[in-house]
Amino acid sequence: QVQLVESGGGLVQPGGSLRLSCAASGSISSVNSMGWYRQVPGKQRELVAVITRSGTTTYATSVKGRFIISRDKPKNTVYLQMNSLKPEDTDVYYCNADINFRSSWGQGIQVTVSS
Repeated sequence: QVQLVESGGGLVQPGGSLRLSCAASGSISSVNSMGWYRQVPGKQRELVAVITRSGTTTYATSVKGRFIISRDKPKNTVYLQMNSLKPEDTDVYYCNADINFRSSWGQGIQVTVSS
């Protein structure tokens, strides 16, 4: 069984930074793309950023230039460095990974941007 555990969320003031981490553990034979999504209750989950096994990255237009996704392949961990945070970035952030050719999700972590 595979598990994704997120950490690093919390409360930050507008203009501040946070770094999210997501570590995959369990019976892992392959990890392809890893990424982050976010969802406000009542709305559809949306892509924030994704990084492929080869390191190609894709970002939502709303976070380009502010967020940076990276990964540590030996540790099966993906990071999301979030800079210049805005109140509209407030959401529950979910880690997603293609592990053993199946999509796996973390439990979600709250990010709140407020003064």
